[in-house]
Amino acid sequence: MFNGIRTIMFFASDPEESAGWGGNVLDAEVKLDINGTSVYAWLDINGVEFGFHPLDEKKNPRGGSPVPYWSVDDVDIVRERLLAAGCTHHRGPLDVGDGTGRKIAQLKDPFDNIIGIDGP
Repeated sequence: MFNGIRTIMFFASDPEESAGWGGNVLDAEVKLDINGTSVYAWLDINGVEFGFHPLDEKKNPRGGSPVPYWSVDDVDIVRERLLAAGCTHHRGPLDVGDGTGRKIAQLKDPFDNIIGIDGP
């Protein structure tokens, strides 16, 4: 059901600039998804996506911890399992919009840690 870490999400006031710095340090190509005025930037490091998401002071404040996203077989089933285990809803599920049916969601565990899940 849980297949390993797929994405680690960082929240940045300027995702493109943050990804550019990381890309320079890690010698990796910066990839961009521009949606209106919002930019999501990421690096692919050996199959793990290092994502830089626009900062959201309400849901994911500046200085908050990175959010690891577990690759899962079915976001809806895993989300329900985590909710039944005591997690609470945080964000999503959201369609990633890449045409593959990929979705992401975030849940808060009983200790206030954010857990991301990523899959179909």
